[in-house]
Amino acid sequence: MRLLKLATHPQVTDLNGSTFTRKATRAIVVNNNNILLLYTQRYDDFSLPGGGIDENESHLDGLIRELKEETGAQAISNVKEFGLYREYRPWYKPDFDVVHMESYCFTCDIDGDLLEPQFEAHEIQNGMKPQWVNIHDAIKHNENTITHSEKKGMSIERETFLLKLIVEELIKNRASLL
Repeated sequence: MRLLKLATHPQVTDLNGSTFTRKATRAIVVNNNNILLLYTQRYDDFSLPGGGIDENESHLDGLIRELKEETGAQAISNVKEFGLYREYRPWYKPDFDVVHMESYCFTCDIDGDLLEPQFEAHEIQNGMKPQWVNIHDAIKHNENTITHSEKKGMSIERETFLLKLIVEELIKNRASLL
């Protein structure tokens, strides 16, 4: 899978310390200029649906499971690799100093209406909800959160980078074919 970006948080200065790797999938579901995203009230941001890959779970199985759980999407098809976003971020829990996050991004299609999401407790507490959003509006919203919010999560830079790349590579290319 092609590398989209390697990002290192400014507080991560030594990669020789205690580091663990977390692998996740991210779903890119686009319909014209709209994209299926998760809005998180706690951080006031938009992100791609997805999450951690379970032990012994394939990337594809993890993608489908997370997309169904977080958005209620059904009949997921036409899954294609988009790219890998790798990042090193500080970890604020015992035993490790740094998390090496690998986000495997895939484009896909879904069929029909969204069913009820099956959120985990922390996702409910954070006020997550799936919604179709104009991708340009989502980018502007995230950029505003980056600029003005004290409570923004660390993932917003990744998500905003990915949204801009999706516009450049998928939205503009589709528009030029019409």
